[in-house]
Amino acid sequence: MFETLKPQPADKILALVQQYRDDPRDTKIDLGVGVYKDATGLTPVMRAVKTAEQTLWAQENTKAYTALAGDPAFADAMVDLVLGAAVARETVAAAATPGGTGAVRQAFEMIKMANPAARVFVSNPTWPNHLSILGHLCMETVSYRYFDPQSRAVDFEAMLSDLKTARPGDVVLLHGCCHNPTGANLNLTQWQSVIDVLLATGAVPMIDIAYQGFGDGLDADAQATRMVAAGVPECLIAASCSKNFGIYRERTGILMAISQNASARGLHQGTLAYLNRQNFSFPPDHGARLVSMILNDPALRSDWQAELEAVRLGMLELRQQLADCLQQLSGSDRFGFLAQHRGMFSLLGTTADKVDALRDKHAIYMVGDSRLNIAGLNRDTVPILAKAIIDVGI
Repeated sequence: MFETLKPQPADKILALVQQYRDDPRDTKIDLGVGVYKDATGLTPVMRAVKTAEQTLWAQENTKAYTALAGDPAFADAMVDLVLGAAVARETVAAAATPGGTGAVRQAFEMIKMANPAARVFVSNPTWPNHLSILGHLCMETVSYRYFDPQSRAVDFEAMLSDLKTARPGDVVLLHGCCHNPTGANLNLTQWQSVIDVLLATGAVPMIDIAYQGFGDGLDADAQATRMVAAGVPECLIAASCSKNFGIYRERTGILMAISQNASARGLHQGTLAYLNRQNFSFPPDHGARLVSMILNDPALRSDWQAELEAVRLGMLELRQQLADCLQQLSGSDRFGFLAQHRGMFSLLGTTADKVDALRDKHAIYMVGDSRLNIAGLNRDTVPILAKAIIDVGI
């Protein structure tokens, strides 16, 4: 039977990782993988996570299942972190998932259950897993314009024009902050215009927020998500703890379903639990428990926020250094967008052949669409990258 299976396309990022590993040059630079790295190239365990793990190891007395939706303390802590006081807690249903990817998958499953004919509007470009999962679920997608490769900024008028074609029952997928892969974000005035379009069309927003705290700060990065949640009748939010808590391998995420109709919460909560049961039953608990311990302990939370802020400021410094180096080398401010973008990623907006030239001539690895991971740089490698960018004619 299984001989009928067809080969699946290789994951381009994982293939890039293997190319990088096989490259014998000691000057090689990895800017492809979407994982935070410090100046030494390590993805560190955060101090608060280490402390929480030590406490958990000493105090935990069972490895029994929690619940289909995960530990309620985790849900409460994450709803507060992401939404603050934007909506009443009783309007939010929430379920823990295996990472942010698991939350995205469950959200798409919920959409398909509610409206099999729903079209999902997806930004061009977006995180590759969005389109991959939607294709696997045979859900119709509609691309909306987002990034202008000339200005390296949001093509907002084109974005609005495309979103206005949505219909009631459609879903608009939005990035909560630090747009992956472009790094170009909407401002709050633009977010309000998006909310106005959602209200006019009757489309439902789904927000993927995976980098809260990496852009302008924990609360500032959540502000747009909170505006949407408070401003529309219902929405979905998929949140990840991989980046801002540095617990990638613990696969810690959450899906929230919000409705201004508080009576809908029970139905939504039951649906989220049902979907978990069908896909993996009980979600992972270790990472979720660490997150709730940190968020509910003032000392741990303070230390976590301080370390996260240092990470954020470090990436901003690298962005500014790279923009400054490129300005000096090019005599132009055309790379100023790098300092304006936020989060781990920026899209250079160049061609695949020039990305290939960066790899072949300079051992600099990035995704073919020219997405580069700012966190893959350090103060010593920024000038190397800048010279290479100018050398290949970007």
